[in-house]
Amino acid sequence: MYVPCAAAPGTMSKASHSLDFRALFECLPGLYLVLDRDLTIVAVSDAYLRATMTKREEILGRGVFDVFPDNPNESAPSGVRNLRASLERVLREKVSDTMAVQKYDIRKPAGEGGAFEERFWSPINSPVLGPDNSVAYIVHRVEDVTDFVRIKQQESRREAVQDPHGKTSPMEPEVFLRAREVLEANRLLESANQALARSEEHSRMLFEFSPDAVIVTDGQGKIAEVNGQAERVFGYPRTELLGQNVEMLVPERFRNAHPQYRKDYVEQARIRPMGVGLQLSARRKDGTEFPVDIMLGPIDTPRGRIVLTVIRDLTEKRQAEEALRRSQEEKRYLEEELTLTHGFDEIIGESAGLKRVLKQVEQVAPTHATVLILGETGTGKELIARAIHNLSPRREHAFVRLNCSAIPTGLLESELFGHEKGAFTGAIAQKIGRLELAHEGTLFLDEIGDLPLELQPKILRALQEKEFERLGSARTIPVNLRLIAATNRNLAKMVEEGQFRSDLYYRLKVFPVQIPPLRERQDDIPVLIRYFANLHARRMNRRIETIPPDVMQALVRWHWPGNIRELENFIERAVILTTGTTLRAPLSELHLSAEPPPSSSTNLEDAEREHILRVLKETKGMLSGPQGAAARLGLKRTTLNSRLKKLGIKRSDYI
Repeated sequence: MYVPCAAAPGTMSKASHSLDFRALFECLPGLYLVLDRDLTIVAVSDAYLRATMTKREEILGRGVFDVFPDNPNESAPSGVRNLRASLERVLREKVSDTMAVQKYDIRKPAGEGGAFEERFWSPINSPVLGPDNSVAYIVHRVEDVTDFVRIKQQESRREAVQDPHGKTSPMEPEVFLRAREVLEANRLLESANQALARSEEHSRMLFEFSPDAVIVTDGQGKIAEVNGQAERVFGYPRTELLGQNVEMLVPERFRNAHPQYRKDYVEQARIRPMGVGLQLSARRKDGTEFPVDIMLGPIDTPRGRIVLTVIRDLTEKRQAEEALRRSQEEKRYLEEELTLTHGFDEIIGESAGLKRVLKQVEQVAPTHATVLILGETGTGKELIARAIHNLSPRREHAFVRLNCSAIPTGLLESELFGHEKGAFTGAIAQKIGRLELAHEGTLFLDEIGDLPLELQPKILRALQEKEFERLGSARTIPVNLRLIAATNRNLAKMVEEGQFRSDLYYRLKVFPVQIPPLRERQDDIPVLIRYFANLHARRMNRRIETIPPDVMQALVRWHWPGNIRELENFIERAVILTTGTTLRAPLSELHLSAEPPPSSSTNLEDAEREHILRVLKETKGMLSGPQGAAARLGLKRTTLNSRLKKLGIKRSDYI
């Protein structure tokens, strides 16, 4: 808690003496109530009257608990008790007291029946010290958070219906974000409140030390008065603001049109409250722009009409909302990740090739270097990427993955970089991209060879400059991440053929890791077979105690073009077909003989083409589904489509 200090004298300009500062105080947008030592109401803002459905003449001079009693219909009301305890603490300890969100019902006017209406508030009580250092007044400021509480209560009830056995989560950060905003907004007010007194000077000091920037202009838009917060927010000393046109504080792109808007407002003056949905910006002395919310209020004086402008800097609020949105997106992404199956939970094997890969993982993981993982489909590239992340200094942050071949080209840019609302047709809300989600963590781009050429310079810039822009936004977002890329394609050959940018290729190839295919790890196949058999048997509540030697020998001799993924899917089918404790494997699917059948293939690519064609013919051209070619080959359908295109396989070849 913060003990307020004395206000600095001599901070008001000569123009201040012609202004009615009590009127300015009453027009402030905040919900203010000023109490004396006996907790009698001595001043109140118009916003407070509107929020509590009261009138100034009816509550001034009355005790706060006479005006705002507890709801007699509640069995255990706590509003009066909690507020009294806070006010007594302020009187006793002479320090501000920020209360948690309170339920404090408000009685409607007698003309509306006098019934109580449920309300929730976020209050802060600040002392105003007199000359003898005792508490002369208490400034009670609140924020009405009823709508936020009701929204969260509705969400909690929906979650309870959807998951009756789950725990109902407490109020999410949106409610308390508003409470923190109130606390921050009152920090400067606390440091100045002890200058408040009953006279015109008291109202002047409240104007001067409002937590929002306050600017008073005449009918021609000339600045007649500003408070200290306006100096701090805009970076101008008071002497450089007084007498100048208010357009100096408007961004240049709006400056020419602003005088007409101002003229229209003066001719049809009315109170324009904050939070009306306008996207407003202001300009500091150094030329930077920042988001604001603005309240306008006309005040008639003997010298004519003036306009009171209250400006609230939303920079910290927007940053907090952005951080909250990013954390929610990350939470949603991680929840989706928990539902995925990544093949196996551990790296299994003892072959020399695998040990070499693991040694490279240990060497590169502690660094922040970019890693390029090379290997055929199904060799476990993502598992190696996760191992690098889990052994790195970034392991406490997110591991975000994106398969470049699984997302249509038109959506890939938005998925990577995110977009603003309205950036393109169908962009109905702001979206946080994978780059932003991976901030401080690791971004894994699988199938990087399928990244479209037009996106390659953008991802290269994000890596080199450590910044990017969302689609539809000119704001640069800094990002600090580690990139791990993987591919089963020959990127060097693609560079030669103009299908992949050379600068991106060399940026990725900082530390290449080549994963050997399963046919080069024959010593690991028996271990993997036993692992997968036990894994799927446990999932299906079965027992596999024996794997016949002829089955094991046949599986070891098979060349597994789909690698580990194909092996796991084959073993899962075998466990499903097994009725006893001895594994029954559908070896006929492998077309094995004592010796490998003669092949007209002259290289591995031809062998893979023949194998895929054979499976496609057996499945009668069906690609997806549990009995489709993709499942038989241990591939994702998108990956199989990519392989068909690369190998030049047409539908007429297998139908």
